[in-house]
Amino acid sequence: MTALLSVRDLHTRYAVGRQVLRAVDGVSFEVERGETVGLVGESGCGKSTLGKTILRLVPSAEGGIELDGADITHLGDRAMAPHRRRMQMIFQDPFGSLNPRQTIRTVLDTALKVHGLGDRAARNSQMQEIVAKVGLPTDALDRYPHEFSGGQRQRIGIARALILRPALIVCDEPVSALDVSIQAQILNLLVDLKREFGLSYLFISHDLSVVRYFADRVLVMYFGRIVESASHATLWRDPRHPYTKALFASVPSADPAHKRSVPSIEGELVTSTVVTGCRFHSRCPAATDRCRAEEPPLRQVAPGHEAACHFA
Repeated sequence: MTALLSVRDLHTRYAVGRQVLRAVDGVSFEVERGETVGLVGESGCGKSTLGKTILRLVPSAEGGIELDGADITHLGDRAMAPHRRRMQMIFQDPFGSLNPRQTIRTVLDTALKVHGLGDRAARNSQMQEIVAKVGLPTDALDRYPHEFSGGQRQRIGIARALILRPALIVCDEPVSALDVSIQAQILNLLVDLKREFGLSYLFISHDLSVVRYFADRVLVMYFGRIVESASHATLWRDPRHPYTKALFASVPSADPAHKRSVPSIEGELVTSTVVTGCRFHSRCPAATDRCRAEEPPLRQVAPGHEAACHFA
């Protein structure tokens, strides 16, 4: 069966003065129907750019994006319109992503009107239904974003993503701006909605504990590339890439018995536009001359487990 989302050798580049920054540099992966794929990595590694490129909010430089077997990489606006209904995004900032001058009714109704979905009565019924599904009061439709709490505003963002009944939702750090207690509520809501609507998620986060709870499979991203991929259970039990091991070591633990011996990551994320060899070698305690000269490919190191390390 064809995967819901298929990304093949995707590249996204930005001009930085006279140089070119490879924000996404040859990424390939798939998201199956009903699957939640977590995407983790440090700030600045290209996670959000990858999500926006997949949704065609940012243009790709090379590679391909397929949704339900249809190549959407270079479609024009008109041809892309029906595919946009099938994939939506939940943004990190629940206030900045909403127009402060529009009521929630206008926010939701605009999406339905743009895609020509239903008459006024049908649209009103859909809006009331979706507001109830995300746990907002019935009078929410005629209120403005500033009248809601942060958690409620994120529920509005979820309602906006769901109103078109998509198959894929890209969640870009959807709980990072919320209090811990509210984070749990939003995550539980996303789990319930996935089950009810048969959704697939690409869940972007720098918080490993959130991804461990939420994702079926995890992609670890470093400086524009996927450096490890495995099911969440396998990754936590047996990480193979030094960067993944260091990420896990940096997670705080209240139990000293569980303190890992792997050293935390030293130095900063590479910002140079030109990199030779493994892009993690300058921060890797196990780096050799081979690592500095030859970039390792993402390869299978165990069934269902891939890593981009010469010594994985």
